[in-house]
Amino acid sequence: MLEDILEQVQKGTLSVAEAKEQLATFENLGFAKVDHHRKKRQGFQEIIFGEGKTAEQIISISQALQSRNNQVLITRISKEKAEIVQGVSPEFIYNETARILFWKENSTAEANSQGYVAVVCAGTSDLGVAEEAAITAEVLGSKVKRIYDVGVAGIHRLLNHLDEIQRATVIVAVAGMEGALPSVVGGLVSAPVIAVPTSVGYGANFNGLSALLTMLNSCASGISVVNIDNGFGGGYNAALIHQLAQKGVEKHEDTVL
Repeated sequence: MLEDILEQVQKGTLSVAEAKEQLATFENLGFAKVDHHRKKRQGFQEIIFGEGKTAEQIISISQALQSRNNQVLITRISKEKAEIVQGVSPEFIYNETARILFWKENSTAEANSQGYVAVVCAGTSDLGVAEEAAITAEVLGSKVKRIYDVGVAGIHRLLNHLDEIQRATVIVAVAGMEGALPSVVGGLVSAPVIAVPTSVGYGANFNGLSALLTMLNSCASGISVVNIDNGFGGGYNAALIHQLAQKGVEKHEDTVL
């Protein structure tokens, strides 16, 4: 990319000002500095956190990202703000359950076609967080299989999906109440498990604190824990792990060939 820009400047097909704009590491919108080099550093572009931002601010940031990326993800955005954004950019899709607004240049393409991320959810009340994780991983290029309502209160439901869970590249386990699901899953699989506690539960659940502590104190190996209700964090980490797994598969295939 750098060489292409320099060659265009040399040929006179690109001005110095235009080259400077393309090479800038961020775009200053006044109220926000959009990080255009994040994908180069971290593998995925900057994600927009919708809470606390106005619809107009989200529109400006999303348009800046859309001009240089093939997908844009906005988390924790209300339906009202999402509809305002869609009024300007109707190509964006809103998922009310996950409170996510997103756009993909090619919605049918799956960059990471080998393997999948399994999002395992304890109960229907946890679906908002689980869907946030699932859609995040999908927008970032991973294939996702959803395995919902398989909490430990009826563990036979989980065991009915055991083969599917064990074949996953990485598992995101979402649970509220006492948060036991990740420990059970962690003891049955060889893949990494990302535990996501939710704030679902009665008073002694302390808005997810009991589930968080259960997951942090799990005796099962291979479990990492994100913050309460942080479905985005679980899905993002799963997509990173899945992406690394694809690079390993591609490297192996190149070696074999």
